Amino acid sequence: MKEVYQYIEDHKEMYVKWLFDLCEQPSVAAQNRGIKETAEMVEHHLKNLGAEVELVATEGNPVVYGEIQNGKEKTLSFYNHYDVQPEDPIDQWLSDPFTPEIRDGKIYARGVADNKGTLLSRICAVHAYQAVYGTLPINLKFLVEGEEEIGSPHLEEFIINNPKKIQADGCIWENGFKTLDGRLQITLGCKGMLYVELRAKGANIDLHSAKAAIVENPAWRLVWALSTLKNTKEEVLIEGFYDKVKPLTKEERKLTEEMELDEAADLDNLGLKNYVNNLTGFPLKEKLIFQPTCTICGIESGYTAEGSKTVLPSTAKVKLDFRLVSEQDPEEIYDLLVKHLDKHGFSDIEVIKLKGQRAGTTELTDPLVEKVVSTAQQFYDQKPQVLRSQAGTGPMYNLCQKFGIPSLGFGVGNATSQNHAPNENINLTDYIEGIKFMASVLRSYA
Repeated sequence: MKEVYQYIEDHKEMYVKWLFDLCEQPSVAAQNRGIKETAEMVEHHLKNLGAEVELVATEGNPVVYGEIQNGKEKTLSFYNHYDVQPEDPIDQWLSDPFTPEIRDGKIYARGVADNKGTLLSRICAVHAYQAVYGTLPINLKFLVEGEEEIGSPHLEEFIINNPKKIQADGCIWENGFKTLDGRLQITLGCKGMLYVELRAKGANIDLHSAKAAIVENPAWRLVWALSTLKNTKEEVLIEGFYDKVKPLTKEERKLTEEMELDEAADLDNLGLKNYVNNLTGFPLKEKLIFQPTCTICGIESGYTAEGSKTVLPSTAKVKLDFRLVSEQDPEEIYDLLVKHLDKHGFSDIEVIKLKGQRAGTTELTDPLVEKVVSTAQQFYDQKPQVLRSQAGTGPMYNLCQKFGIPSLGFGVGNATSQNHAPNENINLTDYIEGIKFMASVLRSYA
């Protein structure tokens, strides 16, 4: 691989420019901003690799599909996304979010870590490999969607209508990081999710708060309902919620024990004194990776602007997400939630399901895992940190495990990349190393 690595070194300014160009183009799915233009930029990059490319239309944003068919025995797919989160709050950025800037060895831009840096590292790796060897040692598929940041609402439409396009021997998932101590992190799965909105209604208009003596307050109603869902020990109180959560296997326990987590550095980075319930050590790591959650993502009611306004609100709403693990089914969890609220006297509260996704994981002994882990150890000259699952959620199950396709994720982010937050960044050296590592995976997987 020395010639490929040297080619990447010789052309790294070009590869950085490609990344800058892509990050300069806004692609905010939540606001439908710049989507068409960004999809076409990704299409151009894939055509530049000699791929057969198609912008596959959905009822939402198009999926950019590219295929390089070399008549090889094995086919690897890349799942990525070209959409990004909104840049708000803009005033907390130290530079314009859509004007990439290098400061102290880091590239700052919205989407540079999630997910344009990783996407470009894969495109550049293929480009360099082809430039040196002429052809790839495997067949490749690119599945690049434009709605991941809003929950991939139309990816299932693409999957149902294009079953042959997703078939592969293995899939490299969209994102990943280096740990605080600089080790590459490889994740073998994603948590699932149920995302809902609860709505409580009172009078038909907001009232003077003097009426609170005789008129029920929907904000209190919602608070009381929420208090039945979880206790102060972070335990979800919905009956049957944990029924399908599997205990750790010996291999999973060993993997978790080996997981390095610099708690002091992480807490300092987050500006916190402790984790929930003062967890530390193995119980902390187990909860992060293997336990489901119930989280209030946002709550709204009444008057919250400057000054005072004595008002009795007419409505209240809250958005909740449940991160799911093991065999937890979002449809079943939704039904359990509704039954729970009814049982506790809150049948008047409307429960709106916004999205659901099952957890997906790949077996530790899968050949894809063994190949990538051993390649990482050789390339980085240290053992990577292998996680059974990332703590976040993605459509991995629907795209991979549902069809028997093993998958794992790694990328070019770092422990302080600040995904979804102001001053999102990656290390310049991680980007160039990520291109080289991806090229080495292409060779080793063949």
